[in-house]
Amino acid sequence: MILHEYAASGNCYKIRLAAALAGKRLERREYDILRGETRTAAFLSGVNANGRIPVLQDGDRFLPESNAAAFYIAEGTALIPAGAFDRADMLRWMFWEQYNHEPNIATVRFWMTLVGEANLTDLQRAMLPGKRDGGAAALKLMDEHLANRDWFVGEGPSVADICLYAYTHVAGEGGFDLAPWPAVRGWIARIEGLEDYIPITA
Repeated sequence: MILHEYAASGNCYKIRLAAALAGKRLERREYDILRGETRTAAFLSGVNANGRIPVLQDGDRFLPESNAAAFYIAEGTALIPAGAFDRADMLRWMFWEQYNHEPNIATVRFWMTLVGEANLTDLQRAMLPGKRDGGAAALKLMDEHLANRDWFVGEGPSVADICLYAYTHVAGEGGFDLAPWPAVRGWIARIEGLEDYIPITA
């Protein structure tokens, strides 16, 4: 399988981490999103007409969307819960990550680390307080959920944990303080202690 990616992206990291924990090998192809390499005619016609990464390629099939790709890689492993309810609950957290968590925490991280606060547009500056509030609310909800459990779903790590971990563990790069959230910090440590774990920089 081939991962078309921008390595610093948490969305791309989700797929690499899922593959590492599932014991599957990926070939990696890097694109510079800041230079528009995912907007070229070749990329749009040959990889993803939506002009975005990550894209997981398996033979001649292409699967965009990070959480879908992580799910595909984890299929048949312990990262997918056996019970129907737990599988659905895992998907629930994956959908929540894309709707409530990633648009706030990941966006602010991108603005702060790659765009730079001084270079934000007036619209981005206006959106920043709301995104910070949304990110803090997401972390609070996560902390409450993890207060009496080790993992988001069931008794072991699942794709939901992978997808939520990717941007949570680097939330500080966007100015989000994890100190008030001890359950989240403990969960991060558990993920980083898993056999075959790889960091985002790997």
